[in-house]
Amino acid sequence: MGNPHKYSKVTAASLLVALGIIYGDIGTSPLYVFKAIVHGHLISEQLIYGGISCIVWTLTLQTTFKYIYLTLQADNRGEGGVFSLYALVRRYGKWLYIPAILGATTLLADGVIQPPISISSAVEGLAGVRAFSDSISPGNNLTIGIVIVIIALLFFFQRFGTKVVGFAFGPIMLVWFSMLFILGAVQIADHPEVLKCLNPYYAYDLLTNYPGGFWLLGAVFLCTTGAEALYNDMGHCGLQNIRRTWVFVKIALLTNYMGQGAWLIASAGPALGERNPFYAIMPQWFLLIGVGISTAAAVVACQAVISGSFTLINEAITLNFWPRVKVKFPTEIRGQIYIPSVNWILFLGCVGVMLYFKKSSAMEAVYGFFIVVAMLMTSTLMFGYLRYVRRWHMALVLLLMGVFFSLEVSNFIANAVKILSQPFLLIFVFALLAVMFIWYRARKITNRFLNFIPLTNHAQALTDLSNDKEIPKFATHLVYLTKADRATSVEKQIIASIMAKKLKRAEIYWFVHVNYTDEPYTMEYRVNELVNDKVIRVDFDLGFRVQPRINLLFKRVLQELAENQELVFSSKYESIQKSDFHTDITYVLTERVMSVENELSLKDDIILDAYFALKQVALNDRDAFGLDESDTVIEYVPLLISEPTQLPLKRKAMLRPAGTSLPEKAGNYDGAVDGTCE
Repeated sequence: MGNPHKYSKVTAASLLVALGIIYGDIGTSPLYVFKAIVHGHLISEQLIYGGISCIVWTLTLQTTFKYIYLTLQADNRGEGGVFSLYALVRRYGKWLYIPAILGATTLLADGVIQPPISISSAVEGLAGVRAFSDSISPGNNLTIGIVIVIIALLFFFQRFGTKVVGFAFGPIMLVWFSMLFILGAVQIADHPEVLKCLNPYYAYDLLTNYPGGFWLLGAVFLCTTGAEALYNDMGHCGLQNIRRTWVFVKIALLTNYMGQGAWLIASAGPALGERNPFYAIMPQWFLLIGVGISTAAAVVACQAVISGSFTLINEAITLNFWPRVKVKFPTEIRGQIYIPSVNWILFLGCVGVMLYFKKSSAMEAVYGFFIVVAMLMTSTLMFGYLRYVRRWHMALVLLLMGVFFSLEVSNFIANAVKILSQPFLLIFVFALLAVMFIWYRARKITNRFLNFIPLTNHAQALTDLSNDKEIPKFATHLVYLTKADRATSVEKQIIASIMAKKLKRAEIYWFVHVNYTDEPYTMEYRVNELVNDKVIRVDFDLGFRVQPRINLLFKRVLQELAENQELVFSSKYESIQKSDFHTDITYVLTERVMSVENELSLKDDIILDAYFALKQVALNDRDAFGLDESDTVIEYVPLLISEPTQLPLKRKAMLRPAGTSLPEKAGNYDGAVDGTCE
């Protein structure tokens, strides 16, 4: 998978990979969906047929139509996900960052809930095995302990990547979906009348006539929990592979749901109790094997969610929604990353969820709530994409998105009522949301500090400084990272660092700018030589999924310039001819610190205080840009965003020694001081 679009063509291997990567989350939903629908209700044909009908049409409208056929069209150079979609539409509204970060935080919450609910649902199936019936039950200490051990092992092995075991994901999910289909088909063959639930009338009847039927939507919506993963992981498998495998996956899911429904009507009795219809339709001799397959499928689903969370945070860092943190690449597979801090957050969150809720049935309402919020945010961004990027007619966009908003708002209400009594995870999500909001808004505020000046006005002064042999040489290649988008501009603070503080004489002055593109894997650069072999600007265009390892990238630029004889400096140092650049490069980073002279509004003051507190635990710029400590100089610059508008200082007197007089007024000096020094 070195190429992110290796599986864009449809082959048997690519279809198998899509099963393993894409469908783990939505594929394991039969473990808990029907149990959630029936829990606490007397079993009746109206409830069962209505529940199945709701599942059928939720999967058809929400998953098949909205995601498989509509949202997957909103690809960003083949990549999907909430931030990829945001990158496509952000130019059409300054407020669009709000649904982007809301969608991202709820997807991260999914990464905290999905492992416990999937693995606990699988392990709880052991309660039906006679050998374990006395020791395993939902919510007891042994069950919780087994689930936590599996979760701990899962997160421990993240640091090694999935290269070793990833090849097995596809076959595991193929066995899983085949098992779903066979188990359901056996029950349907015995009770074919269950097929009439394909009629949407039964869904309508449940929602309108069954007591409390509307509130069952929260449980029904769990059947489409993995729909967001279809979009997030699109770049790994390709559009056609996802669409074609979905036909098989949907048939297997619906067959199993109808099989569970057939068993409930025929054999379950008046109440379900603590039984799980998913395991109840298994023959007793197959139950232990079925639990093993279910646990393996749950682990595959968890891995997909965890990997998606790493990718999400990596994109958030690039788009300035998250503090810089250490990102590792455990394998050579492009796009496979490991973020230690996020791994710890997810692990502790999963353990906390398991200890708090104890059994899978208690997690269902919380899980559904966060998924529907993520879908609402995707719908909001999709509205902008269809209207302004694809330029569909407003009436058509309103009609389509109106249907999806109606479904999702209804499910949001049904789940919100339940989650109000379980606010545990809301605190976690609000904390994530606060981090993203503060980091994004603070970067907007601090950008007011940036004062760009024409670099061309100082090019000659830099050349003169470079040629002045009386001044000790600070570095051969002096590199500054600049935020200036224009190639002929630079921050005033950078010029002051070179000219106004301790003079920094160098053979060549480099000004490096990193531009993050809306495309995921761009890796390009441009060179603008302002003064021949003296003042040079390099612009890197990097995709939002590319790590900005400037040290390696800049050395590569020097190598190519030397090989093409476009930059003549070989006569200065022989080591450069050997491409040994690291001893001749010095990077200077300007670290901004708050100035006591700022006059800010209360809101901006709170945001900046929180921002600088977050910076204390975030990765510093040197490590974030992949720079060596021995080659990097960090200078601290006061961050003066808003100067005092008035300074009520008055001189009351000035005393001089006797016999002195004022100097004569020279020239046409008028007493004005601009605070600058040329």
